[in-house]
Amino acid sequence: MLRLAEGRANTMEHGAGEDRRSAGQPEELTGPQIVGAHTAREPGQLAKFHAPEIVFGPGSLAELGHCTLRVGARRPFLVTDPGLIEAGWVDEAIGHLRLAGLQPVVWHGVTPNPKDHEIQSAFEHYRESGSDVIVGLGGGSCIDAAKGVAILSGNGGRILGYEGVDKVVHPIPPTVMVPSTSGTGADVSQFAVVTDTSQHVKITIISRTLVPEISVIDPRLLTTMPDLLNAATGLDALTHGIEAFVSKAHNPLTDNHALQAVGLITHNLLRTQLKPREAEARMAMAQGSLEAGMAFTNAILGATHAMSHQVGGLLDAPHGVVNGVLLPHVIRFNAAREPERFVPLAAAAGIDTAGLPGLEAAHQLADRARQLADEVGVPRGLAGLGVTEDKIATLARTTMKDACLATNPRQARVEDIEALFRAAL
Repeated sequence: MLRLAEGRANTMEHGAGEDRRSAGQPEELTGPQIVGAHTAREPGQLAKFHAPEIVFGPGSLAELGHCTLRVGARRPFLVTDPGLIEAGWVDEAIGHLRLAGLQPVVWHGVTPNPKDHEIQSAFEHYRESGSDVIVGLGGGSCIDAAKGVAILSGNGGRILGYEGVDKVVHPIPPTVMVPSTSGTGADVSQFAVVTDTSQHVKITIISRTLVPEISVIDPRLLTTMPDLLNAATGLDALTHGIEAFVSKAHNPLTDNHALQAVGLITHNLLRTQLKPREAEARMAMAQGSLEAGMAFTNAILGATHAMSHQVGGLLDAPHGVVNGVLLPHVIRFNAAREPERFVPLAAAAGIDTAGLPGLEAAHQLADRARQLADEVGVPRGLAGLGVTEDKIATLARTTMKDACLATNPRQARVEDIEALFRAAL
């Protein structure tokens, strides 16, 4: 139960409160903090929360035309990939757009871990076609590429020039996103991740302008994911929930979404592998991905993602798979500093935490994350993805520049990152 501030009566008795009001000064809150279920925040601390309009549920793709029309589209630019075309979702989406009286233009030249030159090509096609609203249909790669086109349309230059926080200073065209995976959270986030093909690294772009106007989440689209992509994106979403909850930038608004996401994902990811068309598990994973996305876009992330971006950039490895390998090691590293923060996460993952010391709860959570990765077929080490000892120094050095490392709950030196990479080999 919330505890309201005490002591006002005593203040009023002595006339202090009356003096403040007569002087025209605002009255401050006094007494104990308001305490929520999982965390107590300092009095007066502000929390911001960015989220798009969300259309959620089976069949919601039918709303795409209306949603796109509402944000001003006449000639929407649909960014997707060949896999979504083959699965039939692009044809369905085009049909809904045309029913709304729109004339869509399709760009499908996106590959996993979208490349800087792919975004440049897409933007040039966007500009030449006279398109307006940008629609991303697909996984995180398609959605990040769509955001990249929007950035260049409103701001010019080259996409790599926007690395970092709040570098996108001018408005961008409206965006509507339709995720086809249950994991990346790109459809609700203020992030875009792009591969710098000359340096073989991933850059992270963070800007509130990148939060889409509308996210249309239709769990039917999840049923055509290959097993590896289903596993990878699910582990990515799990990592989002865990890193958002322990992030330096977490707040009560993000905490509940993070915990809910961890519970939904740990209890349903394997079910989607075993029974791909089971509606209940797909709905749960779609919601888990959504809630994890809303948590991390506002609380940011941590060392797992900072490290994973480097492996993906160097080796073009699946992002979520790399997260699944790294996450248990980073949990143990961070828990050595503040173990109690991991207790609610362990409980959300189904671990009995009654009377369990914080460090033990964190270690059991790390074990549970590794167990889930095993169950869905993710390699046990980075060596299976092509990482070798001679690459570790480079990976650690570029990790230190990643924006996600700034909100990791424990400060990490380059030596710490190298040790984590070695442990994960």
